[in-house]
Amino acid sequence: MFNFNSLRRGTSLGIDLGNSNTIFVEKEDSYFSQPSFIALHKDKTTVKAVGQEAYDMLGKASEHYKIVKPLKGGVIMDYDSANCMVKSLIKSHYSKSSFFYGFDNVVAGIPFDTTEVERRALRDVLEQFKAQRRYLIFEPIAAAIGMGLDIQEPDGKFLVDIGGGVTEIVIISLSGIVSHQSIKVAGDAFDEDIQDYFRKRYNMSIGSKVAEQLKIKVGAATNNPEHTPEPCPIIGKNLMTGLPVSIEIGHSEVANILDNAISKIEDANLQALETCEPELAGDIYGNGIYLTGGGSLLRGLKQRLQAKTKLQVHHDADALQSVIRGIAKVIYSPKSYQAVLFQ
Repeated sequence: MFNFNSLRRGTSLGIDLGNSNTIFVEKEDSYFSQPSFIALHKDKTTVKAVGQEAYDMLGKASEHYKIVKPLKGGVIMDYDSANCMVKSLIKSHYSKSSFFYGFDNVVAGIPFDTTEVERRALRDVLEQFKAQRRYLIFEPIAAAIGMGLDIQEPDGKFLVDIGGGVTEIVIISLSGIVSHQSIKVAGDAFDEDIQDYFRKRYNMSIGSKVAEQLKIKVGAATNNPEHTPEPCPIIGKNLMTGLPVSIEIGHSEVANILDNAISKIEDANLQALETCEPELAGDIYGNGIYLTGGGSLLRGLKQRLQAKTKLQVHHDADALQSVIRGIAKVIYSPKSYQAVLFQ
């Protein structure tokens, strides 16, 4: 269990402010994760709930409350809500008296394909922490470190990070990103495709939470995944009658729903491979592809990418935490990773 009360000057804090989940880490084996949601009163200044409690209110709150997901596409879209969410999460686990002591370093991940304005929004959120130094790190770099890859050597590493809001495809060498592709097709887009399909195919409305659970329970990238899940019953609302209705969905139907989105990720992979330097192509041929991020958990995705690229795909066994694991290593030994940190 993550204990903010134990933090004192001389410690550091890592943050993965993700599209779907926000994760804090004090040291390599001490994580605290909550959904990236906040529930505000209609005045938009008073907090009703944050994290899991706010997520549980999604689609069920009265008009007196507004449920906000502050991030979209992997970046902060609502600064005030994001700042309030992070502050509330900290307060719920960290006493005010302890907070006075602050931190040595605060390190937060951010997608590589971001503008200076988007990075400034994250920097502003970090200013609430009493820290001697505040750093940012690109999430694909952090994910590579979290997967145990040696990013400092002159050997190209091809990494695919499918998050909640964005898929980033990078080639890393000598502690830097030398080639990059980014598309706004990831976990949230999968959920939206599922919702859209239900409206068109079954004349049925389902919430984003239901779509996400369907994706988790029976989601697949191919009709023949290695492990076949049982069909999942889904309850929604008939758009004609307004009455509740239930149908059963299997993995093959979800695979067909997501086929177009997965094809876009495949095309982005091929484009990244086509545009990389010949020397890096040789490294990638030998090393293969490193796959991570919550969106990579779709059944059969590893096999599908292998078939498309003809390269070996290494899938992180704990893909949801690859970025925060990397950040944990960085805050444990910041001097070793100065080359990948920036302010």
